[in-house]
Amino acid sequence: MKIEGRNAVLELLKTDKEIEKILMEKGAQGSLGRIFAEARRRNIRVQFAEKAALDRESPSGRHQGVIAFAADYAYSELEDIIADKKSPSGGFVILCDGMQDVHNLGSVLRAAECAGADGVVIPKTGSAQVNESVLRISEGAAEHVRVARVTNLVRAIESLQAAGYWVYGLEADGEDIYGQDLTGNIALVVGGEDSGLKRLTREKCDKVLSLPMYGKINSLNASVALGAACYEAVRQRR
Repeated sequence: MKIEGRNAVLELLKTDKEIEKILMEKGAQGSLGRIFAEARRRNIRVQFAEKAALDRESPSGRHQGVIAFAADYAYSELEDIIADKKSPSGGFVILCDGMQDVHNLGSVLRAAECAGADGVVIPKTGSAQVNESVLRISEGAAEHVRVARVTNLVRAIESLQAAGYWVYGLEADGEDIYGQDLTGNIALVVGGEDSGLKRLTREKCDKVLSLPMYGKINSLNASVALGAACYEAVRQRR
């Protein structure tokens, strides 16, 4: 798997994941020096090349002068995410119900990592997966937050509920999130970009919550809404 961009590669180097080599642009400066020094410290092979060579490896052209070649992304198990809580105040899990846009999934992983979530759950089918684009868009967050892939999201919700979690769906027509108790073990479920939560997913949630809308449009981008909801939970749980 290729990881592109300076922040993404720097964050990758902070983990113990296997890195085959790093391709770096000749003559590039700035944070590339930090990447080179850390790669040398870890005895990772660094290959210098002209910008054109990196452009060929990066169809998006967003490599910023560095590409790391690493093992495929290692998914976690939902049971491990439940068992290994980061905070004594309770577990905090995020579920994505049919989110197909890699930009949204990358942003969700970034919000989840920044908010201290224990992990993110995605379906194995009908959803964006953690690929090279998601790794780049997450700006390295995907290297620090665990992601579990499940066959059935409704059964994953049932597993969380059995483990003592309150599961809250996020939709435009739900109860005001600012009037809810988001302490303890909680899970937030965000739907797809156009369809929102699937019917069975929504029915399985303990409650459906929404963010108040004061403008002329009545909805937020899925990852933006998730980020705002995450930080209301953070505010209450501090």
